[in-house]
Amino acid sequence: MRVASVLTLLLVITLFGCDRGGSSAPAAAPPAPPLSIGPEICASGSAGDFPCSGISLSKRMSLETMGGGGGNDIWGWFDTQSGKEYALMGMTNGTAFVDISNPEDPLFLGGLPTQTIASAWRDIKVHQDHAYIVADNAGAHGMQVFDLTRLRGLVAPQTFSADIVYVDFENAHNIAINEESGFAYAVGTNTCGGGLHIIDIRTPNNPLFAGCHSTVGTHDTQCVIYHGPDADHPNNPEVCLSSNQDHVEVTDVSIKIAPVTISATTYPQLGFVHQGWLTEDHRFFLLNDESDEASFNVPTRTHVFDVSDLDAPVYVFAYEAATVSTDHNLYIVGNRVFEANYTSGLRVLEFGDLANSELTEIAFFDTFPSSDATNFSGAWSVYPFLPSGTIIVSDRTNGLFILSLQ
Repeated sequence: MRVASVLTLLLVITLFGCDRGGSSAPAAAPPAPPLSIGPEICASGSAGDFPCSGISLSKRMSLETMGGGGGNDIWGWFDTQSGKEYALMGMTNGTAFVDISNPEDPLFLGGLPTQTIASAWRDIKVHQDHAYIVADNAGAHGMQVFDLTRLRGLVAPQTFSADIVYVDFENAHNIAINEESGFAYAVGTNTCGGGLHIIDIRTPNNPLFAGCHSTVGTHDTQCVIYHGPDADHPNNPEVCLSSNQDHVEVTDVSIKIAPVTISATTYPQLGFVHQGWLTEDHRFFLLNDESDEASFNVPTRTHVFDVSDLDAPVYVFAYEAATVSTDHNLYIVGNRVFEANYTSGLRVLEFGDLANSELTEIAFFDTFPSSDATNFSGAWSVYPFLPSGTIIVSDRTNGLFILSLQ
């Protein structure tokens, strides 16, 4: 272990505190699991203690090494100036920053504490070298804005504070950013009927309220400058595809003060419309439903919609996995789908012609090997967009996983 890693462990205790307890000596505790594991090559179906296929473990960092608390969301940042890559991991008590430029020897750089109280739901997105962080069920938390360039040159962890806090809403379940337009979309807030709360972040340290789109309540959304095949929507409008609990909604948000709903779509055996992502050609939308496995006793499913006609999306099929775990968050790079599916961990699917149901699993890494049950333990999210190809996964219990496809 290098000196910096030792300093990291010592400073984590200093920064985040410890329980001094009473004066009597504590009973002997069972041995704790290693604070970090890896590298481990995936061979013969496992990487160390973790079942896998086609994905190797560069490093696993425990929650304890990143300030404690439970894990939730994850996002990444690539510093174009230094060429370094970072993991930004949501925790119940704040946000942890980890330099993963050397995936086998990551460095914890410190944490940004929650603005109010602990929360099981924290979400992070990045635009112009700034992180935008929201939390749900955390009182008047608002949106923390943090200049990520402050991480440059650090070799030991620090406790950070937000550069500014946007306070036009209190809590938010999630946040999406369209980096092409420079607008953020907070969802599930105490404003805008729980729908899209639109924020102008073109000047990163001066976020400004830009508009609302009220609906039944939006759980997650992806907003893009549309370049798909629908000729009825020319001139590249900005659209959001929102997972609205009981339907998928397409909204034209080109005019921020007057968004327009284009369509609303449901599908068979709908449980809870949770989150989804467009294919890069904007023709298909892949969706995870967070409760259909439990509600209908079905395997883990990925729902596929043809959205080539934004006014009338068509439900194409549901891919069924060999697992029964609850699916949570998915993202698409090229023709690969990276899914964080709670107890079954990271699943990587590859698609051909989705119109003909060509979707199959090609790799996996189980971050939560103790169970594959249908519940909310295990992998919360995945970030597959780093230039190096490094994949980062957040696990609610087992911490940060830094992975690589073989």
